[in-house]
Amino acid sequence: MGVVVQKYGGSSVADAEGVKRVAQRIVDAKRAGNDVVVVVSAMGDTTDELIDLAEQVTPLPPPRELDMLLTAGERISMALLAMAVGNLGHEARSFTGSQAGVITDSVHGKAKIIDVTPGRIQRALDEGAIAIVAGFQGVSQDTKDITTLGRGGSDTTAVALAAALEADVCEIYSDVDGVFTADPRIVPTARRRDRISYEEMLEMAACGAKILHLRCVEYARRYQIPIHVRSSFSKLTGTWIAEPEQESEDMEQAIIAGVAHDRSEAKITVVGVPDKVGEAARIFEALAETGINLDMIVQNVSAAATNLTDISFTLPRADGQTAMATLAKLKTVVGFDSLLYDDQIGKVSLIGAGMRSHPGITAKFFTALASAGVNIEMISTSEIRISVIVDESQVNDAVAAAHAAFELDADQVEAVVYGGTGR
Repeated sequence: MGVVVQKYGGSSVADAEGVKRVAQRIVDAKRAGNDVVVVVSAMGDTTDELIDLAEQVTPLPPPRELDMLLTAGERISMALLAMAVGNLGHEARSFTGSQAGVITDSVHGKAKIIDVTPGRIQRALDEGAIAIVAGFQGVSQDTKDITTLGRGGSDTTAVALAAALEADVCEIYSDVDGVFTADPRIVPTARRRDRISYEEMLEMAACGAKILHLRCVEYARRYQIPIHVRSSFSKLTGTWIAEPEQESEDMEQAIIAGVAHDRSEAKITVVGVPDKVGEAARIFEALAETGINLDMIVQNVSAAATNLTDISFTLPRADGQTAMATLAKLKTVVGFDSLLYDDQIGKVSLIGAGMRSHPGITAKFFTALASAGVNIEMISTSEIRISVIVDESQVNDAVAAAHAAFELDADQVEAVVYGGTGR
């Protein structure tokens, strides 16, 4: 008998029928001889609705109280799911994140997991019960306040529990049948991958693929927890995320894992920065102090006549106005000319561990984009990734062009989106 951790997204438990369907799948796993722990998200769009409600009450909800409000969504899901499992003749016990032993830092809205002490979960399993845990939440080690882990935090909750319980597998259920070579909503002929490495999945998550949360994959790689991405709406096998199988890696490793895209970023250009030592550092230190994460950074070659340069970078669109306000305060200190802001951009990324040993990938990628009439604004690369910034209106064309150029289409149309947003 092994331990199986299952995570169900909001689209899987969007209504009473969905809750009952998920309960049946949980019971099936229990009847197969497994100890079962379930992590569940809020139903459907509950989290968004709670945020909207809070903003109707006050334009700036206090972070502590907002966390208290948002965790209610997962508590509703866990209780209903426990009831549905009980109705099928099996004992289920629901636990909040704090009751499950998810210990975090004290940052509200995007807390990080420090430790997991799943004593109550283990006791429930030892007594033959199914444990159902509210995802996305924990309790601060310092303040003892309830915290939330940020969007997609239920994925991280599931993998963290799987690591703490030494589970055999962490199954992540959503509304698609696994990890595809592109978003099926943009490329209906996208191919489902049977297996993908942690390294490739980390890049895909970082580049906007919404099937898994970035921190979830980082956690799984650190503790070597195999992740099985599946749909709660079908019985298909799905995609395994684990270390490459060494004996077949060289022979069967796909050159390209997939094409990811992200429409959540904005671009800021600092125009006319004096080309002196330390000026770029001042700019990025100021942004770091506000807690803003930057993605792609490009600095132009200094103009010989003026000794001025432009620095462009991308960042989360939600942080755009904060960044602009922060930089405006530096204008007289640094002495730059102006700031340009563009939130009508998108990032398209080509990802694959096979790039390391296959020359010509870059040329093929850019030729495909040029043939589709896509203009490139910025470029960033890693050993297994090429990312470009394009106009937001050209994201779909760029994704489709790259996908076709590398012959990633499935032999037959199989990419099905059953509902929701893909989480």
